[in-house]
Formats: sequence, structure tokens, C-alpha cells
Amino acid sequence: MSTYVLTDSWTMTRRELAHWARQPVQVVVQLAFPVMLLLMFGYLVGGGRGVEGDYVDYLVPGMLALTMAFGLEGTMLAVTQDLNKGVIDRFRSMPMANGAVLVGRSVADMLESAVSLLVMTGVALALGWRAHGGVGGFLGALGLLLLFRFAMLWIGIHLAMVAGKPEMVQAVQILVWPVGFLSNAFATPHSMPGWLGTVIEWNPMSHTATAVRDLFGGQGGEPGHVWPAVLWPLVLLAVFLPLAVRRFGALNK
Repeated sequence: MSTYVLTDSWTMTRRELAHWARQPVQVVVQLAFPVMLLLMFGYLVGGGRGVEGDYVDYLVPGMLALTMAFGLEGTMLAVTQDLNKGVIDRFRSMPMANGAVLVGRSVADMLESAVSLLVMTGVALALGWRAHGGVGGFLGALGLLLLFRFAMLWIGIHLAMVAGKPEMVQAVQILVWPVGFLSNAFATPHSMPGWLGTVIEWNPMSHTATAVRDLFGGQGGEPGHVWPAVLWPLVLLAVFLPLAVRRFGALNK
């Protein structure tokens, strides 16, 4: 049974990857958007309230975490379009492992997210940013970022199936913005009003950004945030992954 699950999931992954070749502009835009944000906040808008030292050193890990939180609309739209075009119904009528469609979609998204991380890291290196935490710290930071993305992805998949229609995705996607901007991606919580700083410190993305800064050995890193950065995504996955799979399984009932 497990062999069928892996085979069917890989088939669905290749289906999603084939969409990249047919929609190259969309892929390029998704890769370029976080790069533009990095350049804008690092050199045009400025920021870094409460940040001591090189702001780019503080900003890059925050932007990498923000990149993992944003860009879910592509996956959400793909899920709702398949639902409304009857594609899911056709797949479910085949001898296919239950949930392979969702797994394939999630694997394709994670591959794109990994490419996005590589692009962002390359741009940051070109801007003069450096990681000082060694190879282990660098790989650990990337692992935390991808874990956070995986959790956000399954939240998006579940919300997409709840929304049901592509035109509703934009309204649901707005819910991601508070997660991204009410965080310590651009400034430290200590420089903000007490209540706002508390909200930002509790934000799961803030834990990820702070842990990544620590693993990179850069500005703004604080020991003790790695475990919360692991625990928060696992809790979110424990809630939303079963909800998404259960809702998918109930589509033909």
C-alpha cells in the first residue's frame, strides 16, 4: 500500500511540475517578489527599529522567513481550480491512493520554496550578507525555514478547500499578511509598544526568524528559540494536515 502511495504522490508531483513549464512567468514572479521586498526594505524603505549593527544582517533571515509565509496563493488556487473543474473527482474515480493529489501539490510547492530560498540566499550573498554559524547552522536554519513553510502550506491547503472557489482565495490569503508583518522580520519587538511586542514575540514566524538568525550567527539571534521554531510548525501540522486530509476524503460523500 505504501508503494502505491509513493508512486501516486510522485505522479501528482510530476503533474504539478509540468505546470511550471506552461506558466514560466508565474514562477518567475513568485521568485522575484521576495527579492524585491528584500531590496525595498533593505535599501529603499529602511527600517530596523531597535536593531544594532548591520541592518541587512538582521533583515535577511527575517525576509527568508517571510518568503516561507507568503506565496501560498499559487497552491491554494491550484487546489480550488481542480475542485471546480472536476479534476479531483476524476482522480478519485481512479485506483489512486487517497490524498496523493494533496501530497503531490505539497511536494511541488516545497520544491519551489527550496528554489526560492536558494535564490534569496544568492541575492543576499551578492549584497554582502554572510552566515557565520558554520555549515551545520546554515543547514539547520534552512531546515527550520522549510518546516515553517510546510506548516503554512497545509494551512493554505485546508483553507483553500474550505473556500472552495478560486475567487475566494484572495480573501483567505489576506489572513497570511498579519502573520508576516506582525513579526520581527523588519524590527525588534523591544522597540514597539508593549502589547504589540507581546503579539510579535508569540508569532510563530518570529520564533523561526529569531532561531534562523541565531543559527546563522548573525544580528538579532537569541538562544532558546530553536525548539519553539520546531514545536510551533509541528503543532500547526498536527491540526491542519489531518483537517485537510479529512476534508479531502469527504468530498465524494
